[in-house]
Amino acid sequence: LFLYLSPLHVTLSPGSASPRFIRCTSYSFPSEGGAAQRCHLPLGAIITPLAQPGAGERPLVQVSRSEEGACVLCCGGCAAQMCPSFTWQDCGQRFHCPFCGHVTEVPWQCYQPTARGRTRRVDAEQRAELSHGSYEILETQGQQRECPALLLAVDVSSQAVRGGQLTHICQQLRSFLDSLQRDSGSDQSQLRVGVVTYHSSLHLYNLNPALSRPHMLVITQTEELELPVWEGLLVPLRDCRTAIDKVLQQIPSLFSEAEDSPASQELPVHYGLHILKVAGCPGKVLFFHTAPPSDGSLNCSSGSSGFFSSSKEKSLFQPPEHCVALAQECVAQGCSFHLFLFSQQAVGGAWPGHTPYLTGGGVYSYGCLQGQVDSEQFHSDLRRCVDTETGYRVEMQVSVSKGLRVSGCFGAFTPGPDPAHIRLATIDWHTALAVQFTHHSPLDEERGVVIQVALSYTSSLGERRTRVHSLSLRCSRHLVDTFRNCQAETLLTFYCKRVYCAVLTRPLQDLRDELLTELTAMLTCYRQHCSTTALTHGQLVLPQGLKSLPVMLNSLRRSEVLLPGLRGSVPLRLQLRSQLVTMDTASTAAHFYPQLLPLVRHGPRPAEPVQLIESINEFVPLCPNLPVPPSPCSTSVRRQCVRCAAPGSVWRRRGCIWPMMPWAWCCGWATMPPHRSSPACSTPPPFPCCPAESAVCRCWTMPCLSE
Repeated sequence: LFLYLSPLHVTLSPGSASPRFIRCTSYSFPSEGGAAQRCHLPLGAIITPLAQPGAGERPLVQVSRSEEGACVLCCGGCAAQMCPSFTWQDCGQRFHCPFCGHVTEVPWQCYQPTARGRTRRVDAEQRAELSHGSYEILETQGQQRECPALLLAVDVSSQAVRGGQLTHICQQLRSFLDSLQRDSGSDQSQLRVGVVTYHSSLHLYNLNPALSRPHMLVITQTEELELPVWEGLLVPLRDCRTAIDKVLQQIPSLFSEAEDSPASQELPVHYGLHILKVAGCPGKVLFFHTAPPSDGSLNCSSGSSGFFSSSKEKSLFQPPEHCVALAQECVAQGCSFHLFLFSQQAVGGAWPGHTPYLTGGGVYSYGCLQGQVDSEQFHSDLRRCVDTETGYRVEMQVSVSKGLRVSGCFGAFTPGPDPAHIRLATIDWHTALAVQFTHHSPLDEERGVVIQVALSYTSSLGERRTRVHSLSLRCSRHLVDTFRNCQAETLLTFYCKRVYCAVLTRPLQDLRDELLTELTAMLTCYRQHCSTTALTHGQLVLPQGLKSLPVMLNSLRRSEVLLPGLRGSVPLRLQLRSQLVTMDTASTAAHFYPQLLPLVRHGPRPAEPVQLIESINEFVPLCPNLPVPPSPCSTSVRRQCVRCAAPGSVWRRRGCIWPMMPWAWCCGWATMPPHRSSPACSTPPPFPCCPAESAVCRCWTMPCLSE
């Protein structure tokens, strides 16, 4: 048994992975491929492999392959990891793989008998790999660790010196490293740190604790990646804290008379990767850039309405070839880039965020670093960037039951030839990917569907680990079971990742039309094959779990990426797309359909904020400031939308369609996109409580569809 209806729920049974790790678009898959195509419902999952356990949930159990008598076995056919869905045969001498159907012999060192009349071993409850849906394997216990490194690259150009950003950045880095060493636990005890400065040339700093003072090495010939010396460039923080503090303290005075030479943004990127390669370790490169980039032919500071109405809209989102090649090198090394941009001028070159986001990093922009708000935000972003639990040199393998195959994977990475095998430079706890499944043969309803995600990565301690998540689902020949077990938030996240990845190759208008077509076909199939109530002509019928999906997909169709406005800039849309393809389900749903937070309170403070959309079967306290529906509202509508509008009472909105307009709840009517055009209709607003500027034609409105 598993609970999947809300991210706030707690998984009670350990036999399946928590929804924090794997969330499916439907928890009952069609047993036949024809039924799956007929329902037009995408079969997929949102995977967040390094998600943190919630309150009340136990941390993942760790097992080791080197333990005596361990049962951490793999399938001999497809190399899938052990999970509770494996069935044991011949009294425990063999086990059957649900992913490929292969039967594997058990070594005598790992043999344990099965219980009489059962297909589980007698030690299933004592072994995490036999009883838990999520567990972690330590692969390199007792071996030499590859501790990650942190490289700080600071822009020392004349723009940074005159604007005061260089002094402020050095002060922030000094205080940050001091707090990092003071608060460091076991995770940061082995962290190696290095400092690099650059403008037209590169400056390396030897932080070897055996030296009396740090040495600076200047590289003027930057065409060839050569390092005169690499020992001392990356030193453990506990050994070089004093040397780094001296370097950061002297940098503003050393470059106070810097020449007006352009600062190359590509210089620290290539040399940062080269330093990690020479040192033979993964890590993060944080570069603090002040001068506006000037490379590229696309002027990103200007408006972009012309690009989205021409044939250049696909090339606008495509990363340059050199960025893709650099990202592939970072994947092999386990290196991520994080760009802190302090330019006060309009960025006039190619967008600098392609390489950071393709390597698992990010872009952080600040207007005036001397301001208190930006200064606090910079310190918070810096702290979160370093302290976030990160996996390096990531390889993820997705396995699914026999009869299904992985047909696509969507996220912030460079796709490979096999969509079931993904390689990433780094991944953190809030990074999510979307996986799509397709039938190639009928499914067995008795066996159901099993999905497994095996993530192999290097931890921040330098240990090689494999995190395994397995989820068991039902399959049915009845489409009504598929629709009843759907989730609107998961479908929104899946569509967002798939569409935002498709903008690289397809026109935006085609993607918007495809969203509308798929939604219409989905609801049409439910009306024809699954609805059990008497229907009238033109009546809208929605599944219980998808009542909010039309509004959510309409928000996706009208987002800045797919339907740009006149005042939006190209960097804003590119960064928005890069951020959304990595968001998990809760963050994506909050972005497209945010919460309502009351600004003025006259009564007792509610226990939780009022939400526009919440998961199925979830109760939310009513805000005391919500008025009682006015008298012009009909009694039937009032009973359907608001059962008890007294202050402090409980208000249940089960599957109710609530739009983003602030006047929708004041009269008990929900404004929907018009399903038919009525240009000649001039009906005034049905209720006087609605303001005049929000007046809509009554032909375009409908009562709320709650119970």
